[in-house]
Amino acid sequence: MNSSFENLYERMPDLLAPSMAKDHPNLPVVKEEGCYYYGEDGRKYLDFTSGIAVANTGHRHPKVVQAIKDSDDQLMHGPSGVIMYDSILRVADRLKDKLPGDLDCFFFANSGTEAIEGALKLAKYATQRAYTVSFTGCFHGRSLGALGVSTSKSKYRKFLQPNGLTYQLPYADESSCPSGVNAEEYCAEKLEKDVELLFDHQVTPEEVACFIVEPVLGEGGYIIPPKSWLKKVREICDRHGILLIFDEVQTGFGRTGDWFAAQTFDVTPDIMAIAKGIASGMPLSATVASKELMSKWPMGTHGTTFGGNPIACSAALATLDVMEEENLVENSKNLGAYAINKLEEIKERHQVIGNVRGVGLMIGIEIVDQHTGEPDGKGMMKILDASLEKGVLFYLCGKHQEVIRMIPPLIVTQEQIDQGLEVFEEAVEEYERKLQAATVS
Repeated sequence: MNSSFENLYERMPDLLAPSMAKDHPNLPVVKEEGCYYYGEDGRKYLDFTSGIAVANTGHRHPKVVQAIKDSDDQLMHGPSGVIMYDSILRVADRLKDKLPGDLDCFFFANSGTEAIEGALKLAKYATQRAYTVSFTGCFHGRSLGALGVSTSKSKYRKFLQPNGLTYQLPYADESSCPSGVNAEEYCAEKLEKDVELLFDHQVTPEEVACFIVEPVLGEGGYIIPPKSWLKKVREICDRHGILLIFDEVQTGFGRTGDWFAAQTFDVTPDIMAIAKGIASGMPLSATVASKELMSKWPMGTHGTTFGGNPIACSAALATLDVMEEENLVENSKNLGAYAINKLEEIKERHQVIGNVRGVGLMIGIEIVDQHTGEPDGKGMMKILDASLEKGVLFYLCGKHQEVIRMIPPLIVTQEQIDQGLEVFEEAVEEYERKLQAATVS
């Protein structure tokens, strides 16, 4: 590490708030390219995080970089509305053809949280209803509105007292289904009963503006619900005139093996929040709905200074080009299935690996106590650290931080999948040897 960077790195606790600096693993890097980070230590690290599901086209794809440079030569800042420019209109026109149903009208912002805030505001304004319903375990962001519907971890809400206009329902989890019972039917029937209790005892459906849900739990543990459960959510909303919001911040742009998880599960929401993979690392997001619904949200009810930035929109256009030209959605589906099969084989050889689940290249690997089967967050961190030491970067999630996220860029090759999983199994073996040694001693 060069002396200047080393000095600053050592002062990181003084320069950055703990809420920004205390993540894992704070790897000092000097460059990124394709599926790799290049460390200050001179090593190359295979990235299975995609910058937390952002770099779907890989890091610094040449076409995205060139689009950013070309845009910078012309326009650096909007603001949209005060001026109007080609890139924001073209990205809206192209995105509408990738989205399901009649989701064809956009409010562009900068982050996933902002897209969620917009979705909630649109739903409340359009319906003139006060309440929202979210699902336990979902994560929707950290601003107060988004936090009010986030329940992936209680620590995110501690002392922050988000608004009290939200009710929660249990998220579907096939692993909790009683033995011998059809999970598809069980989860859908349970949801119907949970909603009935909510509407009988806490809030009437006529007061509820929207249900908001992650079609696949992200930060909450990469839990994949049965398709019938999401269809039941849609059915209940339709029955009561409630709008359905899909939080596709993490699941969008090919991550699940389709352009969006709405297509993977064949359920179309009324409003969608999209971000992360939209612009290959540039700050951009969108709240999306039909023109008819958006028309109920007049000027002045929402706004932005930086949203839909011309450089970010140019990066988004290049991102769409790359995804189409390189068949990245298909690659996500095919290599996701390949990785799951490999992980199931690895699981058979190691007792500390619990449930393996995934859709496309959105894969969760549970680490459990080898004797009790209970979540093992400490063990997960040791495996994560050992993998990094061997040159592969994974990330974590789950209620007890017991789940390893495997979310490589969608440009990843089969050879890189094999390399990453070989390192992962070596890290697991190393952890199990240490457990065995501790037992013997």
